[in-house]
Amino acid sequence: QVQFVESGGGLVQPGGSLTLSCAASEFTLDYYATGWFRQAPGKEREGVSCISRRGSSTYYLDSLKGRFTISRDNAKNTVSLQMNDLKPEDSGVYYCASSGPPVLPGICGLSPYEYKYWGQGTQVTVSS
Repeated sequence: QVQFVESGGGLVQPGGSLTLSCAASEFTLDYYATGWFRQAPGKEREGVSCISRRGSSTYYLDSLKGRFTISRDNAKNTVSLQMNDLKPEDSGVYYCASSGPPVLPGICGLSPYEYKYWGQGTQVTVSS
């Protein structure tokens, strides 16, 4: 059974850092695009970052201004999201997702509708 598990969330002060990790079972993350999304209470789910198959391309939400970095660790079958200089508006539940087949080399998108498989999410709270 395909399963994604996010970890690394928590409570952090403004300006702090967190690294989220997405681990998959019965599924090879590197075969397809992987995305990170977040959802704050009362708001729609939004794409934060994505990485294409084999990691050749990465994309970020414009407002992040270089604070977040997405990466793959194929040996561990994980995708991580390093988040620096966190702000209260970064708070929400963070989800990882995979596009699944078909294979689309070199591209990925930030629309949730492009992703078929989702984890349960991990809470990130940025507050003093």
